[in-house]
Amino acid sequence: MMHLSLFRYSGLGLAVLLAIFSVWQVVNGTEWAVLPALICTALAAVGIRDVTQTHHAILRNYPLFGHLRFMLENIRPEMRQYFFESDQDETPFTREARSLVYQRAKGVEDKRPFGTMEKVYSAGYTWLTHSMAPVTLSNSDFRVTIGGPDCRQPYSASIYNISAMSFGALSANAISALNRGAALGKFAHDTGEGGISRFHREGGGDLIYQVASGYFGCRRDDGSFSPEAFAAQAADPQIKMIELKISQGAKPGQGGMLPAAKITPEIAEARGIPMGRDCISPARHSSFSTPMEMLEFIRQLRELSGGKPVGFKLCIGHRREFMCVVKAMLETGITPDFIVVDGTEGGTGAAPLEFVNRVGMPMLEGLHFVHNTLRGAGLRDRIKVGAAGKVISAFDIARALALGADWCNSARGFMFALGCIQAQSCHTNRCPVGIATQDRLRMRALDVDDKYQRVARFHRNTLKSLAEITGAAGLSDPSDFMPYHFMFRLNDSGFDDGNQAFPYLPEGFLLTPGDEPELKEWRSRWNRASATTFQPKEIPLGPFR
Repeated sequence: MMHLSLFRYSGLGLAVLLAIFSVWQVVNGTEWAVLPALICTALAAVGIRDVTQTHHAILRNYPLFGHLRFMLENIRPEMRQYFFESDQDETPFTREARSLVYQRAKGVEDKRPFGTMEKVYSAGYTWLTHSMAPVTLSNSDFRVTIGGPDCRQPYSASIYNISAMSFGALSANAISALNRGAALGKFAHDTGEGGISRFHREGGGDLIYQVASGYFGCRRDDGSFSPEAFAAQAADPQIKMIELKISQGAKPGQGGMLPAAKITPEIAEARGIPMGRDCISPARHSSFSTPMEMLEFIRQLRELSGGKPVGFKLCIGHRREFMCVVKAMLETGITPDFIVVDGTEGGTGAAPLEFVNRVGMPMLEGLHFVHNTLRGAGLRDRIKVGAAGKVISAFDIARALALGADWCNSARGFMFALGCIQAQSCHTNRCPVGIATQDRLRMRALDVDDKYQRVARFHRNTLKSLAEITGAAGLSDPSDFMPYHFMFRLNDSGFDDGNQAFPYLPEGFLLTPGDEPELKEWRSRWNRASATTFQPKEIPLGPFR
């Protein structure tokens, strides 16, 4: 046992002996020993440092050998992705899903031989019901007009667009390629909360300008909202819509900070912030604190933008709070032109594990709730609804449309189209393919002239596939998808029709009394909601008193 225990120091002992021997050879005039002497001395020095340092117990107990553990841990994601995971392993996207995007972006064969690899009898499996009278759709440029009754510049948007990703989180080359791809494919590119950079503008693609709590690109020196700066930004004809970000799926309810060391002149220019100071994104907006104030702010943005479509994006948390906003819509008469529902499965450059895994409502449930709340309040026909959260295939789009969305956004899908390999190093500034980094040498690997064509091709081929499955269902347009076109497996032997799993609730039911058992909880939550505050009147099923 003593021999085995001492074996862990053998690497250090061998390095020290070899260092002594090679140095002795150099002293005695042996020229070839110079390089071995340098290497062995360096290894011996590292080993001695290992046994004397106090931060890593592994290195203290296993000098030199312990570094192998950290090396292997560092390449674990790549080893797992390329050698160990199956096509169906989700981390967070399966190899099968990523391959589908790569193939469509490159314009190569995307067919699958020998049948499905899905576990079709396992809970969670979902399928589309097809028709015995399929139709052929010749046009796959599916579009939706966004703009309510108060909008003076409605926008004809593609049914599939690039979701919010900021310059700073993504490299200049990635932003340029995405925007040029959007221009070529005639779809929209959401700027993300980091403001509008010159890389967003140079491609000429349609932009959705996201205004978040930091008011980047439209802020005063103290970080508050600047109407004058916003009006100047929104006047740009390249900006087609304004999106007020309330929360995002990956880290709802949390702000952020960009350290001064990471702020480049280009980032400072886009965000309207000074160099040399940390950039704070607060967790909540300073321009409003109640539902009615939020809608007044939306009205202000619409007027300042010259009547362009203005909406908001959120991940559903407290359902009552969303109902507070809807009640405020009824009381003020102000309605947004659109609402984008993000799911907790959405991605980001970096977020605490608890937020990524456990905070916020998944997209399908959140979309179902928003859609039916608007129906219950009689407002659904005034407001368009977008959906985001792991939407990368035609099936994903069709399912979201069936559950109430008018269009879909995707972030990571278009990152895959750029060449993302899911290395999951977005927060390290060491992205291996030059997408999520500000390292100029790394981003140089991303060739804009090649990648923007892949972005446009992925969009085009995805919508072609959407046209095919729409026709297979016997429909003439994807907007005709309804919940009953999908089946949701509950367990090995049972499944629900979509109308059972995600039913459309009656128009106006929240505005009328009733005793239907299935609507009791909806009405109860609606009655607890207030247009004047986000604070609850009471806590249902609270602690016993």
